[in-house]
Amino acid sequence: MSLRLEMLQVARLAPQLLGDSTDLVRDFIADCLSDEGGFQDREGQPDLYYTVFGLAAMQALEVPIPSRRVASYLESFGSGEGLDLVHLSCLARCWSCLDGSAVGEERRLGIAQGLEAFRTVGGTYSDDPKHAEEDVYASFIVYGAYQDLAIDFHHTDALLALVRRMQTADGGYANSRWLDVGTTPVTAGAIILQRHWGETVPDEAIAWLAARQHAEGGFLAAPQAPMPDLLSTATAIHALAGVQYPFDQLLDPSLDFVDSLWTNRGAFHGHWADDEVDCEYTYYGLLALGHLSVWQR
Repeated sequence: MSLRLEMLQVARLAPQLLGDSTDLVRDFIADCLSDEGGFQDREGQPDLYYTVFGLAAMQALEVPIPSRRVASYLESFGSGEGLDLVHLSCLARCWSCLDGSAVGEERRLGIAQGLEAFRTVGGTYSDDPKHAEEDVYASFIVYGAYQDLAIDFHHTDALLALVRRMQTADGGYANSRWLDVGTTPVTAGAIILQRHWGETVPDEAIAWLAARQHAEGGFLAAPQAPMPDLLSTATAIHALAGVQYPFDQLLDPSLDFVDSLWTNRGAFHGHWADDEVDCEYTYYGLLALGHLSVWQR
């Protein structure tokens, strides 16, 4: 199962905890879709990055996707010429949310060719091809993009070696070799990739990630982060669930944290100091609630 479908499968369970509020979330997500066919960022402009989360939330909540409108928006980017790595990967992910044949063979291969422009000489990937500084996040999203494009990926060994190199002395994983402290999203990604490839995940990495939970619930992005956030929480929970971490001590605080970010608009804030809402953090709310609904049984 692809990384995208694995998360989608879990997010679809969120209504078990949302109950009657599920319709509020459906309405919020639908309102985030712009007339152009892309989902709006926090400034109200359509953006490929936010479109990934909007489409994923629609799929999770079984909201019909207006495929023609979305496809028209995606077609405006061609094969992604001129896009940075994040948005190019998002273009692949967005097409994968539509009908399998919608992207077209020429565009599909063109996107893959564009991804290769970000590959380093070592076979991993960098979001800055000029400096070719390999990083885990860039490699993670490229691997996911290849899955979304249904194209075989031939650099798994190089990515696995990169992940191993980026483990820090504290047990977590850093995004680049210049960092000596792990971060939650990167550590979660490293654990997910290792499990996905059938590798044994180091016990110290699992312990490091579990220790990032804040006393009042939620997960910190890094050991010294001032407060937990929903992105770190959802990705940490997803990674820990994948390695069957015992969640007895983490369940109630996590539920309380996600609930503290809920708004009556049918959306979630990103953290306690966040005054805005968007489809990205709302999708992360769905992902977290999906896992928590399983653990609550």
